[in-house]
Amino acid sequence: MTMVGVMGVNHATSGAAVWLAATAALPAFGTDVYPLAPAGVLAGAVVCAGAALLPDADHHSGTIAHSVPVLGKLVARGIGEASGGHRHGFHSVLAAALVTLLAVLAGRFTAVVPLLGLVPIGPAIATIPLICFAVKARDLVKRWSTAWAVGLAAAVAVVLFSPDNAVWFPIAVGLGFLTHIAGDLLTIEGVPSPTWPVALRPPDFWTRIPVLSAIWKGNGYIAVPVLGHAGSVREHVLGTALGLYVVYGVVVVAARVLHLPLDLA
Repeated sequence: MTMVGVMGVNHATSGAAVWLAATAALPAFGTDVYPLAPAGVLAGAVVCAGAALLPDADHHSGTIAHSVPVLGKLVARGIGEASGGHRHGFHSVLAAALVTLLAVLAGRFTAVVPLLGLVPIGPAIATIPLICFAVKARDLVKRWSTAWAVGLAAAVAVVLFSPDNAVWFPIAVGLGFLTHIAGDLLTIEGVPSPTWPVALRPPDFWTRIPVLSAIWKGNGYIAVPVLGHAGSVREHVLGTALGLYVVYGVVVVAARVLHLPLDLA
């Protein structure tokens, strides 16, 4: 069964927005969940945006499938087949936990580099494709070769200016992955239930009640379909609002990095 989901550009935007909110980057909103140095906030926002595209690695037409000629589609097809197809196993809470665990393990790969000291090599390498996916999904660059070059440059900057990335990197990856699932949850098609791979299906009477059957579907999927189908006007409105939020957050945090006297609160 083929399902459509939230557009990649909005997944990336929502990942960055959620990261900025969760890291208390915006003084106007006063949250203080996970404070970071400004450089870490900026780097994490882009990594989280890239990670918010990861679940669609199960789709042959997704952003990730086009990231590398031939190989990208092969990987996407393999993930899709292994997880049961698009928006199946790779859109589950279990997949989010496994991907986050891999990010934690990546943080254990370190090396001592002259002048830099102990460098988290694993997060640095993993940052490259995530940032590449994020900038390409937002159409900040046109060519994939340029996107990969930006990812490499950004990974170097992350290592140089945000040395605590081994701490925030797995959090950004896991949060981005879950943000994608939450976005698809808001569409009519929904996502697998938190119990996947065990599919809990509603009783027969439930499927005959219009509103309830749209929330807990006959196939066991769950949805809060406030956005309708992918590409709807409602999705574009939400994406635009989140985009403005991200722009505001990036400007404020960038001003802190550059020590500029900027106060938008």
